Amino acid sequence: MKKDQLLTRRRLLIAGTGAVGAAATAGVLTAVTGDGPAGSVPASGPQARRPLGASAYRLQPLTGYGPPQAAPRRTLVRRAPLLRFSGRGRTMVLTFDDGPDPRYTPDILDTLAEYDVRAMFFVCGEMAADNKQLLARMADEGHVVGNHTWSHPLLTRLTRRQIRSQMERTSDVIEDAYGERPEWFRAPYGAWNRAAFQLGAELGMEPLGWTLDTLDWTSPGTRSIVRRVENGAAPGVVVLAHDAGGDRSQSVRALRRYLPELLDSGYHVTVPRRQYA
Repeated sequence: MKKDQLLTRRRLLIAGTGAVGAAATAGVLTAVTGDGPAGSVPASGPQARRPLGASAYRLQPLTGYGPPQAAPRRTLVRRAPLLRFSGRGRTMVLTFDDGPDPRYTPDILDTLAEYDVRAMFFVCGEMAADNKQLLARMADEGHVVGNHTWSHPLLTRLTRRQIRSQMERTSDVIEDAYGERPEWFRAPYGAWNRAAFQLGAELGMEPLGWTLDTLDWTSPGTRSIVRRVENGAAPGVVVLAHDAGGDRSQSVRALRRYLPELLDSGYHVTVPRRQYA
């Protein structure tokens, strides 16, 4: 009899322990799903759902914990390109078009590095595809790379589909070599149209023109280029120069002369920051 009584008590203890474990498990699931235990009084408002069975819980996705997602950034569709920048002090922006060219771009980067200055390079996709190491260097040294189309065509003579292809192909190459997709776009020859503004905005790029054209593309002579920069320097000015598209040795020599003069005159040469809508 004693042995039978001990076996009966042991069975009762095991059964009680299993009941406690089941109740604890139900409490955890309630905390995750937000449902109250069976038989509880529902709060005021919509009717509370019935507790789900164990198999049903496996079908319910659980919300993960993590940082909130940032709102998507929108780019304003403009009707004209940005030509200058406002800001405190004597701030200017240097931009170089049509590269990168292994004959001239490295010398320009060396001069900028010597004076610890950042600039913008609007690159053509067909040039960037063959000189990705120069875009990687631009990224390492803090320069901004913008989209200048694939083959430098006159956009006003292209269809929307052709313009998009010119932009997208170039952005893909920039992302691959530079590490980020471009946030700025410049139309070749400064020839803008509505399609260029719309497609640029769809691809997340702001249109940037220039305030001061050095006319270095005409090969006017080093002294002439330097004089144009010195005479046109002013707060907010965007300077247009070139590091490709022809013989740019005058552009390289001119930069070596006018950059230290701008800095000695109190100008802060830097790159702009995007502002999203």
